[in-house]
Amino acid sequence: MSGRRPSGKAAARERALRLRAELLRADRLRAERRRRVMVAASAIGIVVVVILALVIVKASGLGDGDGGGTTGAASTQASAQVIRDVTSVPPATLDKVGVGTAKAIPKRIDAPPLTVDGKPKVLYVGADFCPFCAAERWPVVVAPSRFGTWSSLSATTSASEDVYPNTETLSFHGASYTSTYVVFTGVETRDNKLVNGQYEPLDKLSAADQKVFDTYDRPPYTNGSPGSIPFIDIGGGYVISGASYSPETLAGHSREEIAAALADPSNPIAQAVDGAANLITAAICEVTGSKPANVCTAPGVKVAAARLAKA
Repeated sequence: MSGRRPSGKAAARERALRLRAELLRADRLRAERRRRVMVAASAIGIVVVVILALVIVKASGLGDGDGGGTTGAASTQASAQVIRDVTSVPPATLDKVGVGTAKAIPKRIDAPPLTVDGKPKVLYVGADFCPFCAAERWPVVVAPSRFGTWSSLSATTSASEDVYPNTETLSFHGASYTSTYVVFTGVETRDNKLVNGQYEPLDKLSAADQKVFDTYDRPPYTNGSPGSIPFIDIGGGYVISGASYSPETLAGHSREEIAAALADPSNPIAQAVDGAANLITAAICEVTGSKPANVCTAPGVKVAAARLAKA
């Protein structure tokens, strides 16, 4: 069956309809392309924002560890002036202070000698976050300074979340000590950075030191609860558990002020720190056989030794 060609008007109308359909299709294609471009741009923007957020979080110290917030100050190298002041307290000052206001007396224990290569060993166990450790480190640095030489002592503070917050102090993490008379091992088990409610692990006790800590940091050798810090074993002859004086003595003082105060026998800080240092020195002298003589026969050390004998 044959058909008739559309009239002129019908043909024109058909061409107009086809043109309109093509224009609509072109508009839809342009709209779809714009939508895709906008989606892609939005996705790129989100990625950029996320990356920037991660950079900011990392730079601010947030999100370390298992995705939790962190607080705490990182340790740094102690200043040369602080090291000079704390490791060279004038002997005349130490003699004048005697035991000062130190409250805790090293306790004599019946235990095998703690030695390394024939020399008595002083084992210190603490943690950077601990305010009582912060207080005790000062005399623990002063006393061995009379027997040998320190290097790489760090500067840090106790935790801001604990009692006596931000007590300025030194740290034995990364430090070393050399002496003809005695060996020193300082272990800071955790730092002062709080991550998800816990302080970050730092140093680890050796198996032998862990055994000493587990055995003698408990009654009847100490008066505190098992595992208390700071803990100090002096050659297997004496132990200290807890701080020798209150950290409150150091409150509000910078590290530089604390170190400088140690030379003034009338200063409350010197009375506490130097007094505790003399007691620790007297205990070290006992396990070294009173060597060196110039240290162990010093008037301040002899006063401290008499107090040890009465404890």
